[in-house]
Amino acid sequence: MHHLFQLQPEGVERAGRRLRRIRRTGGRTAVKRTARAGGMGGPRWAGADGGVVGARCQTGRVTTTTTYIAFLRAINVGGRTVTMERLRALFAELGLGGVRSYIQSGNVFFSTDEPDRAALTRRIEEHLADALGYPVPVLLRTVEEVAALLDAEPFAGIEATPDVRLMVVFLSEPLPVDLTVPFTSPKGDYEVVGADPGTAYVVIHLRGGRMNTNPGTLFGPSYPGLSTSRFLHTTAKILAAARKT
Repeated sequence: MHHLFQLQPEGVERAGRRLRRIRRTGGRTAVKRTARAGGMGGPRWAGADGGVVGARCQTGRVTTTTTYIAFLRAINVGGRTVTMERLRALFAELGLGGVRSYIQSGNVFFSTDEPDRAALTRRIEEHLADALGYPVPVLLRTVEEVAALLDAEPFAGIEATPDVRLMVVFLSEPLPVDLTVPFTSPKGDYEVVGADPGTAYVVIHLRGGRMNTNPGTLFGPSYPGLSTSRFLHTTAKILAAARKT
């Protein structure tokens, strides 16, 4: 036998009021934020009846772990040498997780829940300078950011040859506004074929099999930032290595 639940008259009236209230709020139960002085957890939310919603579900600060690729400038060039084992140890000393590296040019992968990228960059640079005795500019990019720039095919239609190199230049600051892209150097030894706020895409033309252009000085004295470069094919390999677990 099926038992039917029958509302009393006062129950019918309450149900009708609730239905009208839900219709006015688009099917959502109206809530209001209440201020709290002190106490644990985040802000509390009160329902229409004054009861606290989610008071027993406080989880504290919500953090997101990000995997970064640190592109280091001027590592293992000009007599400044450091082993990748030492470099990984220096990153680990900062409490960064899952520290790995790829080849000797200064490409380090790590994870962190630090939300302030600029502060994290400064902390890494200061630690490296203190430990190594010379400045090491660091440019941080997430794995997703590097994947996106490669997926955009910034060198579409341009082929790498024995005399042509395709170079990704990571920037600490956007290019100067007076630098119009695309442009070709006066000597024709390089072309900046595209740029976004964090990256420039450069085609290098070798002369006699040699690269006579210093990527660190491509943008002239008006450029206020720092840069470090990787060949396109190397950037793709760095990304693939960073994605490995």
